Amino acid sequence: MKLDICYRTLFCFDTVVRESQNEVRACPTTNQRQQLLNYRLTLEPSARILSFTDYWGTRVDQFGVTDDHHALELTAEASVETQDPLAITATPPLEALSESEFRQSHEEYLTCTRHTNWNSALAKEAHNLTNDEPDVNSAVAAIWEFVNTRLSYEPDSTQIGECITEIAARGTGVCQDFAHLGVALCRSAGIPARYVSGYLFSSNDRTGSIDSDLVRVQTHAWFEAAIPGVGWQPLDPTNKLTVGHQHVKIGHGRDYDDVPPLRGVYSGSGVPEVKASVEIRRMDPTLSPTTPLQPSLLREVMKPHTRLQHQQQQQ
Repeated sequence: MKLDICYRTLFCFDTVVRESQNEVRACPTTNQRQQLLNYRLTLEPSARILSFTDYWGTRVDQFGVTDDHHALELTAEASVETQDPLAITATPPLEALSESEFRQSHEEYLTCTRHTNWNSALAKEAHNLTNDEPDVNSAVAAIWEFVNTRLSYEPDSTQIGECITEIAARGTGVCQDFAHLGVALCRSAGIPARYVSGYLFSSNDRTGSIDSDLVRVQTHAWFEAAIPGVGWQPLDPTNKLTVGHQHVKIGHGRDYDDVPPLRGVYSGSGVPEVKASVEIRRMDPTLSPTTPLQPSLLREVMKPHTRLQHQQQQQ
């Protein structure tokens, strides 16, 4: 599927801002499942942009506006071609998670972070979910199913920085909360996991008709779990989806703090009003978004030799 993406953020300040420094992580990556065709970032007021790749492999566009300004608008435009991921071809046993080489190579994705700091109750939940599963794939699927049922999607129900244990106890959240809970449960069970920031060409009623070739959404988040001998398995717990050609990955990290779409500071006493939006246009309309996979189908997708078609941090 070929998608054109336009990510736009507008900051309006109630007083003059003398200077602002910003980092943008909005450019889709290129990997085995997707290819970036082109990308452009424009700014108003204009500023020189310095681009680099961070420690986690994500493109960062860094810029500073040094003249007085009341507003700052950035527009990131990208074209990307996506496909479904390759089928899982191995089902390693849970014991494979304990191999020293595997644990050492994934050490950064096994530790607690600010957004994934689990408590004993969540650790017990993860143990109960995974301990009797026959293999790592099934354990990850069990966590995926649990997160989707434990949390209900509710826009604007949480703030960045809320404790994941409080979110889990309350039972509501947005996509970044679903992703953080999945990461926390995986790690507490000894499964390396990482947070993913990206976009989703959504077919649900919140963001667009299933027949639409244009949707207006927000940035999205999901998680990836490391399967020994296989690689990273991406899963979207918010929407009951395995990650497919509807998903466009920007980057990954230990949690949200490693891949925020926008981070910045400014000099001045003004309070900003922030408006952000994502517009995604499907350029090959003969391909339609798939319906969400049920938990039983997810387990089948994660077994060897299956070829099922897979078909918002607020989405």
